[in-house]
Amino acid sequence: MNQWPGVRLVVTEGWDEEGYHPPDSLHYEGRAVDVTTSDRDRAKYGMLARLAVEAGFDWVHYESRGHIHCSVKLESSVGSKFGGCFTANSTVTTPTGSKRLSDLQIGDLILAVDPYTQQAFYSEMLMFIDYNPDQKREFVRFSLISGSTFTVTPNHLVLSSEGLGQVEFAGNVKVGDRLLINSADVLREEFVSRIETVLAKGVYAPLTSAGTVVVDGVAASCYATVDSQQIAHWAFLPLRITSNLRHGLWRIWSVFSRPLRSWSSPLREKQARQEYMVGVHWYAKVLYRIGEYLIPWRLQN
Repeated sequence: MNQWPGVRLVVTEGWDEEGYHPPDSLHYEGRAVDVTTSDRDRAKYGMLARLAVEAGFDWVHYESRGHIHCSVKLESSVGSKFGGCFTANSTVTTPTGSKRLSDLQIGDLILAVDPYTQQAFYSEMLMFIDYNPDQKREFVRFSLISGSTFTVTPNHLVLSSEGLGQVEFAGNVKVGDRLLINSADVLREEFVSRIETVLAKGVYAPLTSAGTVVVDGVAASCYATVDSQQIAHWAFLPLRITSNLRHGLWRIWSVFSRPLRSWSSPLREKQARQEYMVGVHWYAKVLYRIGEYLIPWRLQN
């Protein structure tokens, strides 16, 4: 049954040839459209958004009062399907100040949080679960009422303000929801004022001993795809143990073999760079594949 007789779907913007959108807009890739109804009745936008989701669009939101933005995600790599990550320009906090993820070294201490007590502390960066400086991927950018921004992939987990130890997919966060912000090493809630999809180059997903990380001031998990911090943290236990053991042995070896060099020497930086694996780490790939069959669908994104 036609609920809106005589009303047509209108595409106000598809492929952008005039350069009206930001440089990272998906309109330049043919993966986004702005739609409205011919009568411009905003009361119909709720149903229009629902129909867009049912039609198969991966991301639908009210971009302005005049239209609804719809886009589809990039499916050209395993990383875009399984990996959850941050951008190269995202920053973390170290004991000596802020550092971009693209400059992060294995063994660095970065700010993390306990998801159950919501207390901040420094945790060692063990490895990158996903690392690809040259890959472009679709991210969700959250603008907060304080003016700060937080950019992450939709299937990455962020700490939820609904309760201790709770997480949620970034793609499920809506305008008006609250994110947990680090303030003087204590978490507080801050409202999301705007959400937009952006395309950025460089994907980074650091794994810390704590399993959490504070990125751009927002408390997030190190994990993605599975909607459970506890399950994901336990699943990565063998990898965390192996990584800690390997770095511990390396420290011992560096002390005995080069007593005049400290662990913070250029030798450490060379060793850290050698351990970077481009793409999603093989262990994470295996876990994600297994999870498709063993983990209930309601916990997956």
